Amino acid sequence: MQTRLLGTKTIAGRKKAVARAVDLLCKGEVVALPTETVYGLAADALKPIAVAKIFEAKERPRFDPLIVHLPNRDWLEKIVDVSVQDRQLILELADKFWPGPLTMVLPQRQIVPEIVTAGLDTVAVRISAHPVFAEIVRELDQPLAAPSANRFGRVSPTTAQHVMDELGGRISLIIDAGPTHHGLESTIVSVRANGIDILRRGPITAEQLSEFAEVNTVASPARRISAPGQLPSHYAPKTQLRLIDCAESFFAEKDQRVGLLAWNPRSRKGDLQIGQRRTGNCRSLNFSAVRHLSERQDLREAATNLFRYLRELDALGLDLIVAERVPGQGLGAAILDRLERASRG
Repeated sequence: MQTRLLGTKTIAGRKKAVARAVDLLCKGEVVALPTETVYGLAADALKPIAVAKIFEAKERPRFDPLIVHLPNRDWLEKIVDVSVQDRQLILELADKFWPGPLTMVLPQRQIVPEIVTAGLDTVAVRISAHPVFAEIVRELDQPLAAPSANRFGRVSPTTAQHVMDELGGRISLIIDAGPTHHGLESTIVSVRANGIDILRRGPITAEQLSEFAEVNTVASPARRISAPGQLPSHYAPKTQLRLIDCAESFFAEKDQRVGLLAWNPRSRKGDLQIGQRRTGNCRSLNFSAVRHLSERQDLREAATNLFRYLRELDALGLDLIVAERVPGQGLGAAILDRLERASRG
């Protein structure tokens, strides 16, 4: 299969790309689309055969449920059964964070195919804030199932080229709208009348959610998962990844080619050059390649760069990638979650 890439930089180009995407989605095909989080592989969520093509292209196991992206708020209660006791909190969260990177796991209605929910009695739903995605799903006027547009378990794509690298030849169309904004998948929560359970960390932080109700972060389940993105090993590069506290504490093996995903600031230029040299109890630390998540230690910038830099380091044929831990608060918790899962890959 030949994969075509259509850009959206010009008005004419965007109109053509949207029309082609809608046409393919209507016919039950899969299309890679940009969202504000990462690029997604989309299909009509109400067509089981179309959704099955997502699993085939990604080599995704059928026990892993998908997120359903709604065209608008009117679709919410067509897809989910909003209980009386949970209604107020659900609507408050939707008012604050939709469109945006918040996914809510709620009781499903029978309209949702079992392949989408992996046989669960709940379904994960959100409304994307990306203007191109939003235009396509509105034109289609059907909800879209859209997990990340990469092979299962690998680093999520934040550009159209990443999608081409992963799925070229497996899908017919990629819509290119440039790099994604957040660079991390959406926050996933389960909503109760008196509380919010975070099932996957993301751009919407626990601190933001705590303004609405008591927040509890749920550990990854040992057995059956209840939402997308809960597997303990995920988001992994092909090169082995190891988490470290700081680069200065790392000792490479002889002739080992190591790349560094850096967070901590360095006192001077040259601290991370190629090679390493011991001087007494100290040493000059150097790596084959270095990517700084954020020179300013800005967590939003770090989140945007995370998957792109992991892919760049992974492409260098290194023996090992080491990543410095980021702070575990706010958005840093979501970045650290991805790094920890990637290190188990």
